[in-house]
Amino acid sequence: QVQLAESGGGLVQSGGSLRLSCSASGNIFSINDMRWYRQAPGKQRELVADITSGGSPNYADSLKGRFAISRDNAKNVVFLQMNSLKPEDTAVYYCNALVITRPTLREFSYWGQGTQVTVSS
Repeated sequence: QVQLAESGGGLVQSGGSLRLSCSASGNIFSINDMRWYRQAPGKQRELVADITSGGSPNYADSLKGRFAISRDNAKNVVFLQMNSLKPEDTAVYYCNALVITRPTLREFSYWGQGTQVTVSS
């Protein structure tokens, strides 16, 4: 089994910053893509950012320039630095990872429990 644990959410004023972290643990051989999604009330879950095992990032077009994804492969951690936050960024942010697990060496998709980000105006 693999567990993903997010942290770093909270309440911040418009224009502020937050840094989310997601740590993966368990029967991990390696991790391919790591992603951040978010889901606002009444809306579908949407992809925020993705980062490959080699460190190549991709972002939702609307978030380029404000958000930055990074990872520490040695610690199996992915980060999301969020700057210039807006009230419309308010959502539950979820971590997702494509994990090659031991001992089968098969890839599975795992999700964290989510962390709430609230941006006040």
